[in-house]
Amino acid sequence: MTVRRPAVIAIFLVVCVSQVCAAQEVTVAAAADLQAAMQEVAVRFQRDSGKPVKVIYGSSGNFFQQIQNGAPFDMFFSANLDYPKKLEDAGLVEPASYYRYARGRIVLWVPKESQIDLNLGLKALLEPAVQKIAIANPQHAPYGQAAVSAMQKAGVYDKVKDKLVFGENISQTASFVVSGTADVGIVALSLALSPNMKEKGRYLEIPADEYPVIEQACVILKSSRNKESAQKFLSYIKSAAVADLLARYGFDVSGRAQK
Repeated sequence: MTVRRPAVIAIFLVVCVSQVCAAQEVTVAAAADLQAAMQEVAVRFQRDSGKPVKVIYGSSGNFFQQIQNGAPFDMFFSANLDYPKKLEDAGLVEPASYYRYARGRIVLWVPKESQIDLNLGLKALLEPAVQKIAIANPQHAPYGQAAVSAMQKAGVYDKVKDKLVFGENISQTASFVVSGTADVGIVALSLALSPNMKEKGRYLEIPADEYPVIEQACVILKSSRNKESAQKFLSYIKSAAVADLLARYGFDVSGRAQK
């Protein structure tokens, strides 16, 4: 039997290249408000560095639990400071990797054809036409917690709490309103400005002093098998180019700094 050595060598090289790529790939657990912005960041980073980034989106609280249970992420981008700090206190974070990358904002969002008067602010939630209000689940989503605080401050929460429908994360929350499952939603400004939503509805930004600051931080996890690539990605996140991109999606980047 004749062994075709070129074919064997080719297969060997494909396997080796695949293993090297997998070793260099940065796997990121990211809060769902980053969905549109992080896609652009990952594409630019791979173009400039040659290193791929795999991003998984979800709620910060769920990721926090998964990481505590050993989920194989290299980095965690949270929609608050609390979860990264708790991971750091538990010794699960690479030293000196904690970074505050942005502040989030929330908006009242309705489909374009909606008759709801957004000029009323959160009082618009009291209109008879509003039967279902979508927010992220406040038990584990920082944006949901901000939504509840804003409604409480506006004096409408107790009147509308029975109309609330909860998304597992802020991206699912936004999809409820886009699909018509809910009449109105309190969602991240970054999603309202995303290509998927920008032309489908209208929004009113909720003043920042009506809810606790949504400060967001990222960390490299101590369990990461790709620390070198993760460090390069973190350095890229700190760049002016990424700050400009995040600002374009409505994030406040004025407070970007180490803890």
